[in-house]
Amino acid sequence: MNWRDHIISDPDVLLGKPTIKGTRLSVEFLLERLANGWTEEMLLENAPRLTRADLQAVYMFLNECMKDGLLYLQFPPPAKVA
Repeated sequence: MNWRDHIISDPDVLLGKPTIKGTRLSVEFLLERLANGWTEEMLLENAPRLTRADLQAVYMFLNECMKDGLLYLQFPPPAKVA
């Protein structure tokens, strides 16, 4: 699957945030809902234009961002145990 078939970034839609093509559903919004306990079924029921393929594209997009190092955060080193 090519996530680019499902996710776009348009400066005129949500300030250019990555969104599902043909919607105003941002990748960020969908991930936030999933992180807060929503299921894929809940998302699909509440957003009729959203498809399972769109959700798979979100996962692929996130995976690619992680591989490219775009989402790594700097964490302080763990405290040394004395």
